[in-house]
Amino acid sequence: MIEMKKTAKIALVTGASKGIGAAIALSLAQSGFDIWLNYRSDDDAANAVKQQIEAVGVTCQLLPFDVADMEQTDNALKPFLADATPFAVINNAGFARDTIMAMMSNDEWNDVLSVHLGGFFNVTRTVLPQMLRKRQGRIVNIVSTSGQTGVAGQTNYSAAKAGLIGATRSLAAEIAKRKILVNAVAPGFIETEMIADLPLEHILPMIPLGRVGKAEEVANMVEFLCSDKSSYITGQVFSVNGGACMP
Repeated sequence: MIEMKKTAKIALVTGASKGIGAAIALSLAQSGFDIWLNYRSDDDAANAVKQQIEAVGVTCQLLPFDVADMEQTDNALKPFLADATPFAVINNAGFARDTIMAMMSNDEWNDVLSVHLGGFFNVTRTVLPQMLRKRQGRIVNIVSTSGQTGVAGQTNYSAAKAGLIGATRSLAAEIAKRKILVNAVAPGFIETEMIADLPLEHILPMIPLGRVGKAEEVANMVEFLCSDKSSYITGQVFSVNGGACMP
C-alpha cells in the first residue's frame, strides 16, 4: 500500500523578518507548518529567517508587502490564496513611535494605528473568507502589556494594542461556529530591538521574575494556540510578561 504524504498546514506570519515574528515563524515551522513569511522591506533579514525555516524541512514563501496598505496586501496574498488557505494567521507586524501625547504628531498617531489595527484588518479580511469556507483555523494577534494597562508615552501604541484586544474578542465571538479560534498573546518586556534603548535597571525591578523575556517564550504560546491542544480556547488574551502585569 502506498502511503500518501500528508499536506502540511500553512501559517501566515506578518512582520516576521526579525524579533518576535521571526521566532514565531521558526517555532511554527518546527511544529510542521509551512510558512508564508511577511515583511515590509528588510530582504536580508527575511532571507536569513527563510534559510532557518527551510533547514527544518518545511517550505517558506517570502511575502514582502506593507500590511497597512490594502492594495499591497491584496496583490501579495490573493495569487497564493487561489491555490491554498492558511490554517493559521499570526498578526504580529507592528512598531512603536513613543512620545508624550502633547507632542505627538498626526503621523506618529496614524502610522502606529494603521500598522497594528489596519494591518490586522487588511490581512485577516483578505484570508478570512477562505478560512470560513474551510471551517477551521487559528488567528493569533500579538498585542502587548501596554494595551492591557497603558504606558506613559505610548498613547498611540497602547490605543492600537487595546483596540486589537477588543477586535480579538469580537471576531472570536463572530466566527466560533465555523471552528476558527481567535486569541491574543500579550508580551511584556521581551529581548528585541524595541527595548534595546530602555533603562533595564529601572525595568527589571518591576518584573517579578527579575528578567526580560525571550522571543522564543512568546513563540511557544503562539505555537500552543495554533495546535490541537488549544481546541477549546477562543477570545482570550494570554500574557507572557514574567508577572509584570497580572490583569
